[in-house]
Amino acid sequence: MEHEQTYGRRPRRRGRKVLIGFVVLLIVLAGLIAIADRVAANVAERTIADEVRQQVAQQGAQSSPPEVEVGGFPFLTQVLDGRYERISIRLRDVQGSVQGGVVALPSLDVDARNVRASLDTLRTGQGDVVAETVNGTGTISYQSLTALLDREGLTLGERDGQLAVTAPVDILGQRLTVTGTADIVVGEQGQVALQFDDLDAEGLPNLPLARTLVNNFARSISVDVPLPELPFQLTVREVRPQPQGLTVTADARDVPINSAG
Repeated sequence: MEHEQTYGRRPRRRGRKVLIGFVVLLIVLAGLIAIADRVAANVAERTIADEVRQQVAQQGAQSSPPEVEVGGFPFLTQVLDGRYERISIRLRDVQGSVQGGVVALPSLDVDARNVRASLDTLRTGQGDVVAETVNGTGTISYQSLTALLDREGLTLGERDGQLAVTAPVDILGQRLTVTGTADIVVGEQGQVALQFDDLDAEGLPNLPLARTLVNNFARSISVDVPLPELPFQLTVREVRPQPQGLTVTADARDVPINSAG
């Protein structure tokens, strides 16, 4: 009786071993597919990084090597479809020469969505890789803005969400410290202007001439910020003061992100 019961359980054990082996095989195959998919994505990321590097150089700007990440999985399915969910690009230490000096962006993050690139374009390198929408976020360092204003002792920073200024000024024979905030104006074409309208100084003489001199100083440091040309046809939409600098938000639509034509 015991021998019969033992014999009857053996087929179930063999069946479990076959099932386990099948599951292990599926896991191995899935891993191989994932590896192949990631390898293909890495190749695409390097290609896009090269294109971005060329575009930045063509605009007379400089940056560290672009960091590119192709989002969405599986990648190979996106290749066959010719449409990619997201391509993220990070540029560090961006510098562009402009009239009056150099404006530095320690970082510029670009997020391209719904990118169209046919398989033939990827294979031949001919044609455009076009993003339906591109959003960029960068930071302008306060140091580069201070150098642009070219006023000895002037410092810029963020205070309560506003752009704050502190500067020594000679007024009627006295050395006073002027403080205040600026309005940041973004034009329709993405121009950025700093307007210092409300400056004051502790110990300022209660005289009309003293107030006039402070107002004149405010006008002298109210300037247009000559931003370098941003890549990917990005147009500035918003500028907000942050502790690390002015955060610039920009966007564009239907943008070629490669240099091919």
